[in-house]
Amino acid sequence: MGEVVVLITTASDEEAQKIGRMLIEEGLVACANIIPAVRSIFRWEGQVTEEQEALLVLKSVSEAFDSLEAKVKAHHSYSVPEIIALPIQKGSDPYMEWLREMSRPVKGPRK
Repeated sequence: MGEVVVLITTASDEEAQKIGRMLIEEGLVACANIIPAVRSIFRWEGQVTEEQEALLVLKSVSEAFDSLEAKVKAHHSYSVPEIIALPIQKGSDPYMEWLREMSRPVKGPRK
């Protein structure tokens, strides 16, 4: 099982909170951090665009990525949302154990 950090930009803090909470409740991520007021510059439909966004920083496992991606696409306001996963090279053992435990979709209550 590989641990990952998933980055997702959203149109607003509210959208980031909605998506982050949904992914936690679904058991697809262990933790969601929201970084507000991220300034993004990118090319979209032939134009250089600048937008204020929020950034979701999620901690999960690679095995949950496909389900996480599908959920985000179904609830995100963008037609092509940024959803990228970066491998975690190292982490403290207790934290990584907790991350793995919390990032498995399960039925019923969590610890």
